[in-house]
Amino acid sequence: MTQRADSPPADAPSPDHERGEPMPGTPGTGRLVGLDLARGLAVFGMYAVHVGPAPGQDGVIGFLMEPAQGRSSALFAVLAGFAVALITGRRTPKTGLAGRQAVAKVVIRAVILMALGTALTLTGTPVVPILAFYGLFFLLVLPLYRLGTKPLALIAVGWALVGPQLLYALKPVVGGRVFLSYGQADGPVSLFFTGGYPALTWVPFVIAGMAVARCDLAAKAVRIRLALTGVALAVTAYGGSWLAVRLVPGAAEAVRKAEEGAGMSSMSSVSPDSIGIFGDTPAGMLASAPHSEATLSIVGATGVAILVITACLAAMEALPRLRRPAGPVIAVGTMSLTAYVYHIVAIWLLDTETLTVQPLYILLGFITSVTVLATVWSRFFRRGPLEWLMGRATGIARRIQ
Repeated sequence: MTQRADSPPADAPSPDHERGEPMPGTPGTGRLVGLDLARGLAVFGMYAVHVGPAPGQDGVIGFLMEPAQGRSSALFAVLAGFAVALITGRRTPKTGLAGRQAVAKVVIRAVILMALGTALTLTGTPVVPILAFYGLFFLLVLPLYRLGTKPLALIAVGWALVGPQLLYALKPVVGGRVFLSYGQADGPVSLFFTGGYPALTWVPFVIAGMAVARCDLAAKAVRIRLALTGVALAVTAYGGSWLAVRLVPGAAEAVRKAEEGAGMSSMSSVSPDSIGIFGDTPAGMLASAPHSEATLSIVGATGVAILVITACLAAMEALPRLRRPAGPVIAVGTMSLTAYVYHIVAIWLLDTETLTVQPLYILLGFITSVTVLATVWSRFFRRGPLEWLMGRATGIARRIQ
């Protein structure tokens, strides 16, 4: 059975008063709503990857499916960095007792996500669940939570440059990408090196999210600089890969094999015994395709994620009237963890892997159902069901003295 991945969910942050952010109705609320809008868009992008039409087909539908490939999961990973920053103190990291309690909350969330992700993996769906990887990301970036924007940005850049090269060097030891069979769970080698979202190449997304969260997002000039940074990263990465493929001898074939070996873009994509990460030559590391795990892929997807987040923040801050029509998407964003688990369980129950080409109506059905459920739920409850349970579980951290 082939598997694919592209996604999942940003763990909903703590209630507003625990985030050190304004309560609803205050001037900074737009920035929180903007994050929820970005999460909602990421959920829809994730659905497009997992149950939508194949992006490679001709026509408008195939063209519209392409941007979600790999970038929705990267967006979620960047938003994970926001979640860590919000829990531990967004602009000013918490210290003392508050700091110890915040660290405990992150650890508890990480453990729960790893357990939940393992359970979803054991269902044997054609989706590669990110939750177990997600929990590991939380633990790996936690030692950095007291750092400011510049140190975090430098670490993210350095990791993005070194991580893929280190993974390539370790490939003869750890092997290529591995897709698990039914009843198997991700082990340490899969989580760190060979799985759908290997920590060695995905942690830079989370650190970049922490760096962005540390910025003064209330300042228009800061948001503009962030947006321009996102554009610059995307153009540099995707444009650089395009040029390299045409200028470096043998790069085109190596990149093609690396992109095929990624095997993460469609349910009917590539077999588990494919070339794997990076292809079979160093030139494959010039790929910028989703899930190729190469530096240019990481840089480009990070740029897109930053651009989407800043656009959502700016829109919700400057256009408050937009919140009403965007309300259903925002509602999905407030319960993105629930929405993620919902779609994997639905795939498992509906057995959608039997479809070689996903019709558009399946994607529309998933989006419509989760939007209706989230909108109705949000009218009566502040957080989604799994987000509420996560909040109750992390409440244990308050007992730390």
